[in-house]
Amino acid sequence: MLGVWSPERVREAERRLFRTVAEPVVMRRAANGVALSVRGLLTERLGRVSGRRVALLVGAGNNGGDALWAGALLRDRGVGVTAVLLSPGKAHAEGLRALRAAGGRVVEAGDSELTADAVEALRRADVVVDGIVGLAAQGPLRPLAAAAVEQVAAPVVAVDLPSGVDPVTGAVEGPAVSAAVTVTFGGRKPCHVLGAGPARSGRLDVIDIGLGPHLAEPGCSVMETHEVGHAWPVPRAEDDKYSQGVLGVAAGSATFPGAAVLTVGGAVRTASGMVRYAGPAADVVRQRWPEVVATGSVGDAGRVQAWSVGPGIGTGAAGREVLAAVLDSSKPVVADADAITLFAGDETLWDARDPDVPLVLTPHEGEFARLVGQRPVDRVAAVREVARRCSAVVLLKGNTTVIADPDGRVLVHPCGHAWPATAGSGDVLTGMIGKLIATGMEPSPACARAAHVHARAAELAATGGAAESREPGEAAPVGAPIGASALLEAVPDAVREVRAVASSVS
Repeated sequence: MLGVWSPERVREAERRLFRTVAEPVVMRRAANGVALSVRGLLTERLGRVSGRRVALLVGAGNNGGDALWAGALLRDRGVGVTAVLLSPGKAHAEGLRALRAAGGRVVEAGDSELTADAVEALRRADVVVDGIVGLAAQGPLRPLAAAAVEQVAAPVVAVDLPSGVDPVTGAVEGPAVSAAVTVTFGGRKPCHVLGAGPARSGRLDVIDIGLGPHLAEPGCSVMETHEVGHAWPVPRAEDDKYSQGVLGVAAGSATFPGAAVLTVGGAVRTASGMVRYAGPAADVVRQRWPEVVATGSVGDAGRVQAWSVGPGIGTGAAGREVLAAVLDSSKPVVADADAITLFAGDETLWDARDPDVPLVLTPHEGEFARLVGQRPVDRVAAVREVARRCSAVVLLKGNTTVIADPDGRVLVHPCGHAWPATAGSGDVLTGMIGKLIATGMEPSPACARAAHVHARAAELAATGGAAESREPGEAAPVGAPIGASALLEAVPDAVREVRAVASSVS
């Protein structure tokens, strides 16, 4: 797992570190990491470091100091470095002295408008270092900084975070930096995994500056690809169709038979074993998925290890009856779509569940708002609170999926793209999560693994399989909009990929 720490916890760790290591020493460690990333980017893009030009966008505070010290180190490698000071009277004094002593150039950005020297330095740069603001900042870039960023055509290496991205939520509410590489220290921060943060951060280089022993438990964690692949269920030599888990699916209706087809398909494509369907779309399900045992009602479905319920069942009396029957089965339940709306509108349904039986809620933001009365601002805090209050695992969908346990543990999956944002893709995810739980997997990691593969399947489908890793600043592969059916068909390829990654690191 990759830990994610809040700015407050990072500052606490820094204070503890400074009791044993002088702050200037720590700053030089950070600056060295920034300089290494800049050198790597110059080599990747232009083939060499010496003789290239780097501009530093320097604000007040330690991030600007890191940029200045990095500039001094780059001068030692023959790089032409110009620091553009956005707050000349507040720039880090020791960093400025070090840059000037190394032969770096310093210009002022200006007052209400950029100076000609600042514009020239930014336009001629081969790489720009963003040292404008740090983890204490809030809100978009101020006008002068925004004007400076507009002059940048070269790739950006951001110090700790892309300036203008909210450190806690990853939100971008105005002008902000888009980095090719973000160099952060000690561990990931929320802005690197939430909201627009992952896309704005580019590649993330995490530099060890000695914070590790001083960091408390992370506020949330990211499951790595090899962890997804290692635990993905595949048939063992002694398995049969029952031992690999039987999922019941209660989804769809005469009006929305596609919801049943997609939810069932998500389960079938995820793992071997067996899927039972219960509902009015049984004939349509049999036609599309002949391997599925389809019946007309939950009571006739037979024995299952878990249920996926909700997509397309409706929010009237018939839908409520379906949800109540599933809850009465005393099996783990993954509730999505109409089931969440029913929970939000009928408090008696909460009483129908056995509180000792796992419940997973998988809302999008609109459904989440029905549960709590408003859309989340701080997604991690909001999902953690709802999970505690509902005594359920809650998965909030989005370009970063947030998953919280009732005990407060949080997993996130930063998708970095929006290819799954298409009608019916949530139905596929509901079937995937349910099938993993039916195999015996715990609900929270089942949600994280399903979300990872679901997002990867969407990317593979959209790009025709061309969405491989790429160098910083390299254009993303060209994709085309997809429907949920295309995502569903790509799930096996995504499973093969995560399992191959797991095999390569085992």
